[in-house]
Amino acid sequence: MASSLIGGLIDQGYPSAQIIACDIDQDKLKQLQQQFAVRIETDNNQAIRQAQIVVLAVKPQVLQQVCRELQPIANSPLYISIAAGVRATDIDRWLGGNQALVRCMPNTPALVGLGASALFANNLVSADQQQLAEQIMQSTGISVWVDDEAQLDAVTAISGSGPAYFFLFIEALEQAAIELGLAADTAAILARQTALGAATMAIDKDVAGLRQQVTSKGGTTERAIASFQHNQLTQIVLAATQAAQQRSVELAEELST
Repeated sequence: MASSLIGGLIDQGYPSAQIIACDIDQDKLKQLQQQFAVRIETDNNQAIRQAQIVVLAVKPQVLQQVCRELQPIANSPLYISIAAGVRATDIDRWLGGNQALVRCMPNTPALVGLGASALFANNLVSADQQQLAEQIMQSTGISVWVDDEAQLDAVTAISGSGPAYFFLFIEALEQAAIELGLAADTAAILARQTALGAATMAIDKDVAGLRQQVTSKGGTTERAIASFQHNQLTQIVLAATQAAQQRSVELAEELST
């Protein structure tokens, strides 16, 4: 995800010389330097010394350690965390308190510039800092703001975990195609292109209207949709997203110590 953000910022014209990548893995750093011509550093405190924005792009399980090791700096940067499931209040506490902090829930399509991110800002984030955070996340796709941090648990269930749901459906559609007699490579091509085409058509359109346009009365699509409805697809999706939301809440509790 950090690589995606760096690449997106540079594609939008942000100077690579003003970006510092910091990691304990020197091989990763060398790859980033070769790919993007950014500055690199292995000492977190050296990296953030003059930073206006610090993006915390680490695994949730190590975020506490990273934050506690960061020393307070005079210029009071904006911190942006993209670590899933870790609450803003906990991150702020680990950073020493009274920090301007934006918590962000991105998703994996950011890797191809088609991400969907939701952001939450604590009350120390200025309007200018909110705009900067939005610009950073929109370098890899679209972003929306939520006023209540608890809504990020729902975001996690919908867009954070959501790509996997679509991958699962594509898998199921490919397998169904094979069961219906198509070759595996043909099944894969048709299922994936159909998913891409449908998603592209759905941008800024009424998806219920699009579905109705495809569903001719008495036709093949109507029969398939009726089968989905009979097997309670809507309820299955609701139950799955509720389970994901609940797990997001549990993870936040587990990581808050």
